[in-house]
Amino acid sequence: MPKSATAGQIGAGLRVIILGLAVAVALIAGFTDWRSRRIPNWLTVPAFAAGLAVNSLAFGWHGLRSSLLGAGFALAVLLPFVLLRSLGAGDWKLGGALGACLGWPAMADVLIGSVFVAGVMALVLVIYKGRLLQTFRNIWGILASMLALRLPASEVSLDNPQSLKIPYGVALALTTLLFGVRSVWGVR
Repeated sequence: MPKSATAGQIGAGLRVIILGLAVAVALIAGFTDWRSRRIPNWLTVPAFAAGLAVNSLAFGWHGLRSSLLGAGFALAVLLPFVLLRSLGAGDWKLGGALGACLGWPAMADVLIGSVFVAGVMALVLVIYKGRLLQTFRNIWGILASMLALRLPASEVSLDNPQSLKIPYGVALALTTLLFGVRSVWGVR
């Protein structure tokens, strides 16, 4: 006679489903960001709501709290980059949607990982385009602006058509996928 599922097994199964939702959203967003450099609201807004709803239904108040903390953390951390015009609003909303799905502290892991993935992507692009020296000048200009407590010049923002742009949605997608694989397989 089969044993009935325990609450822990049910919770683990629901976590895998929620993680699958986050990975699916991230991969769709990463694909659209790669192709068009845009992440659509039709994806991020429902994903945000679904993350809150599924976590709430699966884990009650604790799930809702974790979901809100994950979304709030991602939105708060990424907002300064949006305001400095070094990150697009679609990337910001994707971070919030993934935070609502993954909760806290998983979203912190994904954001930290995505910084490294985006850094590797940027380094490869800068070397490929032969813009290493110009990149060092831009970094110096950004640091000097920060020390002077002012915004960097417009040539180091997304507004400059000459600037190299990394699709951060792709970095978030790759990191979320790696996080999902690591979580499901229990790799540490």
